[in-house]
Amino acid sequence: MTTYSIMAPFVPHRPEQLLPYAALTQWSNAYRIWQGQALMNDPFQDFAHVAASGFRVPTGTGVTLMPLRHPYQAAIQAHSLAVASGHPVVAGFGPGAAAFQHSMMGAPYRSQLGAVREYVQVMRALLEKGEADHAGEYFTCHAPLAPFPRPPVEIGLGVLRPRMARLAGEIADVAITWLTPAPYLRDVVVPALKAGAEAAGRPAPRVVAMVPLALTAQDRNPVELAAASNTAHTMLPHYADMLHRSGIETSTEDPRGNAEALVAGGAYLYGNQAELAARLKEYADAGADEIVLNVTGVHMRYGERASLMELEALLEAVAR
Repeated sequence: MTTYSIMAPFVPHRPEQLLPYAALTQWSNAYRIWQGQALMNDPFQDFAHVAASGFRVPTGTGVTLMPLRHPYQAAIQAHSLAVASGHPVVAGFGPGAAAFQHSMMGAPYRSQLGAVREYVQVMRALLEKGEADHAGEYFTCHAPLAPFPRPPVEIGLGVLRPRMARLAGEIADVAITWLTPAPYLRDVVVPALKAGAEAAGRPAPRVVAMVPLALTAQDRNPVELAAASNTAHTMLPHYADMLHRSGIETSTEDPRGNAEALVAGGAYLYGNQAELAARLKEYADAGADEIVLNVTGVHMRYGERASLMELEALLEAVAR
């Protein structure tokens, strides 16, 4: 059965800004609260603050960027959050854009897939075996992580394209997609996940689809909302390539045209409650085990009250 979760629709400057969304998660049928990478507050620390404030709910990071933390530190943070919250954690990671890797490390990873594989190997050894003994091209870790009772920690990978999807099928617990239309999820991502899992002789990972969307309203323009939500993503080469593969053409020279293409191509959903419930069911039918409602465009255009009301209405629609 597909579950529905919510994304914090902004980058918090202070962790208490997340509390209304954590409260919504705790008091509604939302399964989990997610936060993307933040370069001001760390998402693991933000969620620990949320738990200390009394809102103990399942959490997910989708996705945090590998160059910012060694996999040993990543394992400690994920473990600590699970202990603090008392609920399962999805620790989602990705290598980020090559330009970001260069800015953090002086050069991008020689092999994106090779670096991701090593990162997951170290994290899994620490979280499942209590010790890592790894000397690789990208990461070295010869250290224990003392076992301690805690809720499950699932290791997630950000997945956009077939090769990363196949790798996620081999090594990840969760595959996390962002801005991927439902047909692309069905025809490209899920088959690659299954192929990787079959090659590794293991079950396929759960699929989490982060879906940007908004409800229709008289004063709203879906293109403006899509632009507010995802213009930055359409400017990154790996997102542009994924969108091209899904039939959506973007350009670094035409942000508004990119937003129009996202709406027309089904990467950004816009409609009334019934229409969006039907569109989200397409993601479930395509293989999504968890669908994350992302109303960032609404939040950026209309503010916190509007985004909370939007999420309530969407959760009510999918519960019918």
